[in-house]
Amino acid sequence: MTKYESLVEKNNKVICNTYGRYPVDVTKAKGSRLWDLAGREYIDLLSGISVANLGHCRDDLADVMAEQARKLVQVSNLFYQAEQVECAEKLLATCGADKVFFSNSGAEANEAAIKLARRYMRTVKERDAYEIITLEGSFHGRTLATLTATGQTGPIKDGFGPLPEGFSYVPVNDIEALTSAVSGKTAAIMIEMVQGEGGINPLDHDYVDGIIALAKEKDILLIVDEIQSGLCRTGKWWAHQHYGITPDIFTSAKALANGLPMGAMLATDKAAKGFTPGSHATTFGGGALVSKVSSKVLDIMTENKLDERAAELGAFFMGEANKMKDKYPGKINSVRGLGLMLGVELGFDGSEVFTKLREKGFILNLTKGTILRLLPALTIDKQDLVVFLDALDSLLAKMD
Repeated sequence: MTKYESLVEKNNKVICNTYGRYPVDVTKAKGSRLWDLAGREYIDLLSGISVANLGHCRDDLADVMAEQARKLVQVSNLFYQAEQVECAEKLLATCGADKVFFSNSGAEANEAAIKLARRYMRTVKERDAYEIITLEGSFHGRTLATLTATGQTGPIKDGFGPLPEGFSYVPVNDIEALTSAVSGKTAAIMIEMVQGEGGINPLDHDYVDGIIALAKEKDILLIVDEIQSGLCRTGKWWAHQHYGITPDIFTSAKALANGLPMGAMLATDKAAKGFTPGSHATTFGGGALVSKVSSKVLDIMTENKLDERAAELGAFFMGEANKMKDKYPGKINSVRGLGLMLGVELGFDGSEVFTKLREKGFILNLTKGTILRLLPALTIDKQDLVVFLDALDSLLAKMD
């Protein structure tokens, strides 16, 4: 039995069967490289699903972790903590929000956003409005509320009913459907500027303009889920900045501490009035260690202008992939994305191509059965993208 086979056997005995794992074990990582137990090297084009935006196992982040771990790790949110305040100040400097609530994950950040919207309507606006409208194809998390907010059907929701009430779904980029769905019970519209799990689909600009006008007219809140798209991923600090808007509430996680569990809900002063002491809380959220690491992450992104780098590399990739689309009519339907949040939609079932790419040493994702999803580190070497594009070109040339 190989080391890999032994690991799989042990895993299946002790870990809940909730993941359709790739047939790869990972023993170490550095930058945009992964290695398995057999010593094989992979180019990581997924970065933990948009988590390791700065690459894996950076020495400067490891130094911050080690130093802070010897000073203060966690004492609960019953105390004022300078590390948390510093992180909040740096995070707010990247956007138009005024207040932060720290959590441990994206799902928890989205839970906080949903709770804030409902409580704001009831305690500040004094309206019995609690419904959240989301978009078909969206993904907002795995807790019961965020799962219900997710605009997908099938296995993701099967067997978990009854799900919480107060959520409805409308087609993407259909302002008439959205307008019809808004009622006196509506508290907020919740959207992703670029749907990630839904296939790397940026929203139309006119549609977003319509949402802003509708929210203002109906006096309801706009929540933007930036769990995957935020923190320089799309070529700006936040995907909503491509659209020139400031959401009432938006959420972040994944890359916020480059691999440590951390999330954040950000809100304007107006919306933040919905929370008061005791209305919401978390034990671990924004602890000293993760806050200190997150502050360093934000510093690195700022100093290295990683938003601009993501825009530049993303434009290069999309340009080359579109040339490939023209070269192989029918084999690539479209190339979509913003910055380094990228999707290549194949014109056929992508399972074989996805498998062959992995066998060639590339780690990426296949969503919806046809879309190659790439979320590489913002620090990735341009040549790694070139090598991947060459490999994809070679595979498509051989496909009937």
